[in-house]
Amino acid sequence: MKDEESGNRLGSYLRARRELVSPAQAGLPPGGNRRVPGLRREEVALLAGISPDYYLRLERGRDKNPSPQVLESLARVLHLDDIERTYLLGLAAARPRTPRRKRPEQVPARVYELLAHLQIPAFVEGRAFDVLASNAMAVALSPRLRTGQNRLRSLLLDPEERAFHQDWTKATADFVAALRTTVGDDTDNPRFVELVGELALSSQRFRTLWARHDIRGLDGGTTTLHHPVVGELRLHRDKLPVDDVILVVYYPDKDSDSDEKLRLLAALSDTGSAGTAHDRPVDGPHPGSP
Repeated sequence: MKDEESGNRLGSYLRARRELVSPAQAGLPPGGNRRVPGLRREEVALLAGISPDYYLRLERGRDKNPSPQVLESLARVLHLDDIERTYLLGLAAARPRTPRRKRPEQVPARVYELLAHLQIPAFVEGRAFDVLASNAMAVALSPRLRTGQNRLRSLLLDPEERAFHQDWTKATADFVAALRTTVGDDTDNPRFVELVGELALSSQRFRTLWARHDIRGLDGGTTTLHHPVVGELRLHRDKLPVDDVILVVYYPDKDSDSDEKLRLLAALSDTGSAGTAHDRPVDGPHPGSP
């Protein structure tokens, strides 16, 4: 996370978003011989109603206290949506913080019991998309939802994920943007540093998306997955906070084709035909395990 470590997160974000806005989007003639993608610094300054010198100071981290009015103008010029605008305002409001000890992410005992009783795919994830616990149906849906896996790493590096997701391109963009949102100003978190470093070295797709500085929440929604045994599944996804972790559940519309296929997957899972082991209802260590 080189840009975050430099302490100039505001400037890095402005530069990344500036490069994504075309002259046409900003209402400017495309011109010739442009050496940079997107808008030039002076064009952003002109459209935002500030001096080029002041905007340059913002990008280079020489002025870290712009007024809300300036930020609102920049958000307009850079075509930021409400989430991105809020993120930009937060970057300017951020203050140096005292490093705090990180508590290990733990799955509450009651959540293990809940996972064991749920008849739909369900698992617990941490802030960096680490799978902390999962039930049998989650593993039957995808072996990459076993405890110890990382959802973003699997998505970017496991070839089977490309076939599993109907829209892998959108899924990767959403996940990386959600990770950046989650990281926030917690850039010294060892887990985030480790994961971002690993993916930056091993995935060109990650490097491209991370450089965009997209910001997005990855909460509820509907997705289409291609299971190698039962075929296409259209499932809703909900993410429910439980203490310091997130419970993720996938479920179909009642009595739909996907509902029938999910019941078939459960039956195959019980007989071992889905290629997963189910000698216990929850995949992962139980409370009190070492």
